[in-house]
Amino acid sequence: MTGKKRNNGYKVSFSNHRTKKLQQVNLQHKRLWWEEGKRFVKMRISAKALKTIDRKGLQQVAKDNGIDLNKF
Repeated sequence: MTGKKRNNGYKVSFSNHRTKKLQQVNLQHKRLWWEEGKRFVKMRISAKALKTIDRKGLQQVAKDNGIDLNKF
């Protein structure tokens, strides 16, 4: 919903050898109440998106990101 992607990073050993690793996005399976649709929608969203939804509301965040909530 917010367009977050995984991050490239390094795993650094005690001897300072660096191997590449991917830091995944903190995704959560959530059932959110959609007030305008009078029903729950199941979504897989990041923790950052949850904070944004708490602040702005589900309908506004979906509209800003061009997501149709009727498909969920």
